[in-house]
Amino acid sequence: MYFAALLARTEDGWEASDTEIDDVETLSDLTDLAREASVDEDTVLVFIEQEDAWFGVVRVDGEDDPRIFISDATAAARSSYGEILLTDELLGREPGAEDTIAALEELVGLDGTEDGDPDTTPDNDTDTDTDTDTDDDDDGLDADAVPAGPLGDTRILADLGLPEAELLMLRTDAMAEIADALGAAEVLEAVR
Repeated sequence: MYFAALLARTEDGWEASDTEIDDVETLSDLTDLAREASVDEDTVLVFIEQEDAWFGVVRVDGEDDPRIFISDATAAARSSYGEILLTDELLGREPGAEDTIAALEELVGLDGTEDGDPDTTPDNDTDTDTDTDTDDDDDGLDADAVPAGPLGDTRILADLGLPEAELLMLRTDAMAEIADALGAAEVLEAVR
């Protein structure tokens, strides 16, 4: 189960709203959504949390590039929403490298067949293995190619009251603990 919320900083404190990210396909879309909620280009935080698996924080300060933190990149890579946050830049890859690799795999036909030839490999694999490459292949991320553990800007919330060390220790119910450290627990709870 996922939960997404947006916290916008105002002169009166934080304002929270739950946010629907089903229509968000890229980090740019998410950044635009955050900027729309901004008051006078103040800080906006977008939280995405998959219960007991991972959480991500995107921080948008005015027109600056978004800053991203993901608690567990491997778990996020298995998530449809993780693809939004796990950008090439965050993963240290050349932009578009994934598209190039996919195009080369298609061109070369890494399944061992020539274009137009039927795949004569016996289909004894009824997908009973528990490998993570089953249903989430369409998100384009290979969980094995993503580093395990936290990824991104670990100081993303340090100036707002949550030091790096505390952020790295968060596991479950992270949003509530982050909101508490920011002094926004009540407004976040109102949209939960």
